[in-house]
Amino acid sequence: MTDIDELPVAGNGLLDRRIFLRAGVAVSAAFLTAKATAVEREKWMSIPGEGMSGSGAPSAHESHIARAPIRSQPGTTGSGASWTPLQFLDGIITPSRLHFERHHSGIPDIDPDRHRLIIHGLVERPLSFSLDTLARYPTVSRIQFLECSGNSRASMAPEPVQGNCGQLHGLVSASEWGGVPLSVLLDEAGIKPEGKWILADGADAAIMSRSVPLDKVMDDAIVALYQNGERLRPSNGYPMRLFLPGWEGNMSVKWLRTIKVLDQPAMTRDETSKYSDLQADGVSTLFSFPMGVKSVITSPSPELTMSGPGIYQVSGIAWSGAGSITRVEVSADGGQSWADAALDEHVLSKSLTRFRSAWHWDGGAAIIMSRATDEDGNIQPTRTVVLEGRSPAAWYHCNGIQAWQVGADGEVANVYA
Repeated sequence: MTDIDELPVAGNGLLDRRIFLRAGVAVSAAFLTAKATAVEREKWMSIPGEGMSGSGAPSAHESHIARAPIRSQPGTTGSGASWTPLQFLDGIITPSRLHFERHHSGIPDIDPDRHRLIIHGLVERPLSFSLDTLARYPTVSRIQFLECSGNSRASMAPEPVQGNCGQLHGLVSASEWGGVPLSVLLDEAGIKPEGKWILADGADAAIMSRSVPLDKVMDDAIVALYQNGERLRPSNGYPMRLFLPGWEGNMSVKWLRTIKVLDQPAMTRDETSKYSDLQADGVSTLFSFPMGVKSVITSPSPELTMSGPGIYQVSGIAWSGAGSITRVEVSADGGQSWADAALDEHVLSKSLTRFRSAWHWDGGAAIIMSRATDEDGNIQPTRTVVLEGRSPAAWYHCNGIQAWQVGADGEVANVYA
């Protein structure tokens, strides 16, 4: 056995990441928290349980795990967002029912038999695709994240906004997305030489539309039909949506209706007055497509109270629009020292990556943080660096390091460090 006191690798009790690796170290019994108790026959073991149903539902004891908050524009019921409860999840795949939402004019009730995807513009052969037609084309499936560019916007506030991890950072989720590569459909339509961009729009009442460079489209864009093995749910674009791995979520247009090939961006409302980065000098930066390298500790985090000194697992997620996560570091002393966290086995490109670290909390006040690095060598910046040169009115593309303050009472709060 290896004594825990021999394992610290950074300040304030962070322990060696080997504890969470497959070939991890053996540690002393001091690491264990389970206690032996007598086994009794509970009442639910005495009577038959409920019958089966057409689709499964979560346990009633898990009813608190839901998207929240649900915010809509005044006078509307579906023009807003709802956040994934990151603090209650593990692994890298978000259940479809908990995937964050962002809508501009509610969720349309689309008849899949009547819906069509039209490809037109600078193509040799304009084409129309029904769901039945798309089912004949080759499909791919990938586990990748989707993040709203407005995620973590609370971190740009002058003073720390208090809320749980999901409320502050929950406009990110990861799913297994299945569908037809858009490049296959465009090759069939025949792109004219002057075609350099596409304009994708949706079948919602807002007719959400975004311009996408053709290079991205031909690389890894798909017309998504499935999410986590089942047909897309209406809140995530049923019957079909555009999916652009690693790029800001607003571009992955839901309820995809038309693809128009253009020679230049269309400069729509949602890529000029919205979803642009306002600078301090009043100039807006347009087309900030890839989402930056980012991480957040999901546990411990606000509203997950710690119950006294001892060994805790520090767990969280990291992701990058540039590709795979190669390293996550964790600090328990406000960034004075850092230790490598263990990455779970599934480290995928443009996906969430789960990281874990062991922390021997002594019961005193502490600030815990995480910092991610991706395969291109990009390192997650501090909040101060993210805000440099930005207008106070800007709120997109915030990937600064999140700090949580742990109090001596075990309560966790959002702080700037």
